[in-house]
Amino acid sequence: MNSSKKFSPSSSDYLKFLIPSLIGIFLFMIPVPTEEGVTIPVAWLADRVQNLLADILPHIVTGILLITVIGSLIAKWAKPAWILNNAFLKGLLDVKPLWLIARILGLIFAVITLFQVGPEGIWSEDTGGTLLFDLLPVLFSVFLFAGFFLPLLMDFGLLELFGALLTPLMRPVFKLPGRSSIDCFASWLGDGTIGVLLTNKQYEDGFYTQREAAVIGTTFSVVSITFSIVVLAQMNLESLFVPYYLTIVLAGLVAAIVMPRIPPLSRKPDTYYDGSTNRLDESIPAGHSPLRWGFQQAADRARKQRFNDIFKGGTQNVLDMWMGVIPVVMSLGTIALIIAEYTPVFAWLGKPFVPLLTLLQVPEAGAAAQTMVIGFADMFLPSVIGSGIENEMTRFIIACISVTQLIYMSEVGGLLLGSKVPVDFKDLVVIFLLRTLITLPVIVLMANLIF
Repeated sequence: MNSSKKFSPSSSDYLKFLIPSLIGIFLFMIPVPTEEGVTIPVAWLADRVQNLLADILPHIVTGILLITVIGSLIAKWAKPAWILNNAFLKGLLDVKPLWLIARILGLIFAVITLFQVGPEGIWSEDTGGTLLFDLLPVLFSVFLFAGFFLPLLMDFGLLELFGALLTPLMRPVFKLPGRSSIDCFASWLGDGTIGVLLTNKQYEDGFYTQREAAVIGTTFSVVSITFSIVVLAQMNLESLFVPYYLTIVLAGLVAAIVMPRIPPLSRKPDTYYDGSTNRLDESIPAGHSPLRWGFQQAADRARKQRFNDIFKGGTQNVLDMWMGVIPVVMSLGTIALIIAEYTPVFAWLGKPFVPLLTLLQVPEAGAAAQTMVIGFADMFLPSVIGSGIENEMTRFIIACISVTQLIYMSEVGGLLLGSKVPVDFKDLVVIFLLRTLITLPVIVLMANLIF
């Protein structure tokens, strides 16, 4: 909030703002070339950990699930004072019965998959195996570095600077505060997991309302550029990366403008995490330019920040994501993949898309229709199923729609449900379908121009 009290930043205040913030920008937002392709430094560090600990990461993740379940059961039934009197531990372990069940299911699925016992439908490489051996090691590593370094990006004034500069753009276009521009940009260029982590932390810290957190978490948390390339390679369309990514950006921009203005996101209350409704003051005092006021607010925030808080806040971020999110992703993701692999549910749900795809004159509409819905389970499934389609334009459309739908239960959907971001399963289903309907015509239009 603006303060009537005048504050004159010193050069040390500006340095305390600039140095951590620039390091945070580099770690989370600057693409760097690697042997595997272009990525961001945090993702590169996570990849190094994955390579180093590849053989034992599934065991480590299962251990985290076990500790989480034991801690949650102790908090729920023994109710020791050392948990209940600690705000962080209470929020982490004393969860509602539904989430306790999800944590227990996640542990059961992980143990079954790790030791390959019980029904093969749970532990096969297409269901539980995908989660435990492919996805969760990635989340473990990303959460380790993203969570620990997040205070550099968030707590030393960078969000205050961009809040002052970009509120005139973000409010009318996306109905979001200016400070969310950093969150949105990092979510889009970095990785969906990082986006959810950023959004969740900003919401808990009282900088986003319920509506704003829900909009950002479900609108900007796109998969990384690297994984987008993997999807395109699966479709055998690598030569079309530039028009492919331009199409994703255009369709995503249209959805980002439309989605905050329609239900369910438009109906989320503008109340903060603590229940208050007093909107943060984004006005710029008379006599100040947005740039000058932004730098002054950033320096003021940095001046109040202690460097030892980086370690404490970063450690809490990591534990919150490891123990709060990974169990939900394992339980809900496995269930979604079992439904996708062993039942015709998603094929049935895709049938209503046949007339729409036919109306849009998409070749092989019948084959493409089932890929429109199956992405809700996992965003890679549409490209796996659609790779056998002969028509290049149809494969291109499927590759684009699978990325722009954003909500898939094996990762982002599970992350959102496991976080404090105020969306439930019904919200995610509706948002997924609306994003599909909004982005599909844009993608088809671009495909017709390209092909």
